[in-house]
Amino acid sequence: MKLHNKELILFDLDGTLIDSVPDLTLAVNEMLSALNRKTFPEDTVRYWVGNGAQMLVKRALLGTRETDEEVDEVLFEKAMALFLDFYAKHLAESTVTYPHVEETLRSLKNNGYRLAVITNKPFAFVGPILKNLGLDDLFELIQGGDSLPQKKPNPAPLLHTCRTLGLSVETSLMVGDSKNDIIAAKAAGMQSIGVTYGYNYGEDIAVHGPNVIVDDFADIIKHLI
Repeated sequence: MKLHNKELILFDLDGTLIDSVPDLTLAVNEMLSALNRKTFPEDTVRYWVGNGAQMLVKRALLGTRETDEEVDEVLFEKAMALFLDFYAKHLAESTVTYPHVEETLRSLKNNGYRLAVITNKPFAFVGPILKNLGLDDLFELIQGGDSLPQKKPNPAPLLHTCRTLGLSVETSLMVGDSKNDIIAAKAAGMQSIGVTYGYNYGEDIAVHGPNVIVDDFADIIKHLI
């Protein structure tokens, strides 16, 4: 399926462009160890990623993805400070891009597409990670999970990016690995591409109805160019 008349492509970060779980797991477990709490294997933490740092820390403190239970506010604030401090020291030690990400992004940019990152990760971490991975020259705009009062799956970050860059929703496209990306795109009236790898809580991305589904990041090109 060809997605016609697109000018701007919005990319999720974690689980779409990069696999950051190894470094996130290290920071989560350092935080938990500092609080004398049980640590968790990488496969468990992988299932918790995708809704931003605050939700990740809350899930780690509760030891579950279900977050109905309340977390003590003082404990949570201490845990957040520890996590952010530890993660800032390990942003890109084991974080890598998924296969074909850099060459595909450069091909899209060379073909005239404008590129942006829309992530629920705190903004302060995004630039250093992209720089470490050699991707910092590719994006016109970066939106973090704390750049606006709302984050994905709210459509506000997507709509704000379109307004900021002076492009319509119709000429924009969201690419992501989780339901947060696809739900946000649908709410914004924007077409989307879902990737089948990444962090989608064990769900098939097809359940949420992206316009196109790809197994390999490089396949994005065939639907655009």
